[in-house]
Amino acid sequence: MEDKKSLYPLKFEPILKDVLWGGKKLRDLLHKKGASERCGESWEISDVPGASSVVANGFLAGNTLGELLEIYMDDLVGDAVFERFGERFPLLIKFIDANDKLSVQVHPDDQMAMREHNSWGKTEMWYVVQAEPDAELIVGFNRPMDANTYLKYLNEGRIEEILHFEKVKTGDVVFLPAGRIHAIGAGLLIAEIQQTSDITYRIYDWNRVDASGKTRELHTELALKAIDFRPVKNIKTTYTPVLNHTVELVKCPYFNTNVIEFNQTIEKDYGNIDSFVIYMCLEGKLTIETFVAPPVEVAMGETVLIPAEINNLYLKPQPSSKILEVYIGKTS
Repeated sequence: MEDKKSLYPLKFEPILKDVLWGGKKLRDLLHKKGASERCGESWEISDVPGASSVVANGFLAGNTLGELLEIYMDDLVGDAVFERFGERFPLLIKFIDANDKLSVQVHPDDQMAMREHNSWGKTEMWYVVQAEPDAELIVGFNRPMDANTYLKYLNEGRIEEILHFEKVKTGDVVFLPAGRIHAIGAGLLIAEIQQTSDITYRIYDWNRVDASGKTRELHTELALKAIDFRPVKNIKTTYTPVLNHTVELVKCPYFNTNVIEFNQTIEKDYGNIDSFVIYMCLEGKLTIETFVAPPVEVAMGETVLIPAEINNLYLKPQPSSKILEVYIGKTS
C-alpha cells in the first residue's frame, strides 16, 4: 500500500462465479471480461472473507477493499458507518444472470446469523435489469402458512404448490428482508444489493443433480428456524421513475437504494449522508467528475464506489444513462 493519498472513485475487478444455473448475459450484455457461458454471478464489490474485491483503477490498483478499509477507515466509508461496522465493508453488490431458476432459499437475520455463524444476517433487494417474457420470481407463500403446514408440503415433495410466483419485467424492484423465502426464476438479469453475508439456507433445488449425479445439500432445519411465515402484502416495490431526478426505491437499516434516469448533468452533494456511495450502471454510459481526481468513465454493467470523503461530484450522461445509487443511511 502506498502512502495515504486522497481517495477517488474506485472501480474493482469483478469476481466471476460459474454455477449450474448461469448463462451468457454477464458476458454478452454487461461485457464482463473472462465470463463463461455458465457465469451466474459477478460480485462487483465484496468484502466477504476469502473474496475481497481488488481495485482496478488509479494508484490503489491491486489493493483489496479490506486493505483500503484498514488504511482509510472512515475516509472511505464515513464516520458513522465505520463506527457501526468497523473494518468490514457492510455491503455485497452483485449482478446475477439466471439462465435457469435458482434454488428456493432463505437467509437468517442478524441475531440468528451471529448465533449460528458469527456473521451478519442477509437482508437484500433485487432490481430487474433485464427480463425475458413471462420471467418469474418466487417470493413468500401463496396462502397463509405456518411451520407445520410448510413441513408437510416440504416432506411430501409438494413445496412448489405453496410458493408464490410473481411475473416481473425490467425495472421491477423486490425487497427481501432476512427470513423471507425466495428464488430467482429463469430468464432474469438482476442487480442485487445485500448485507455482507454469504449465508444461504437452501430449501428446495428442483430435484437437480450435478455432473456426477449428486443433489446439492439442503438446510431444512436451519431454514425452518429462519423463515418468517407472516404473509407478504406487496411483493414489488412501487415507484415512479422521474427523468433527471433521484427516485427512492428502498430505505432500510442496512442500505438505501435510489434509481436515477438522466439525460442531463446531475450535481450531487453528499455532505450530509456520512457514507460511501455506490453507483451501478444499468443502461448507457456516464462520466463521474469530482474535484479531487480525473474524470471516471462508467459503462453499462460497471460499478463504482465513491469514498465518503468525496462530498461533491457531477454525473454526466453520454448521452443518457440509468444508475442505481446505494449508500448506508443514518440510524437514529
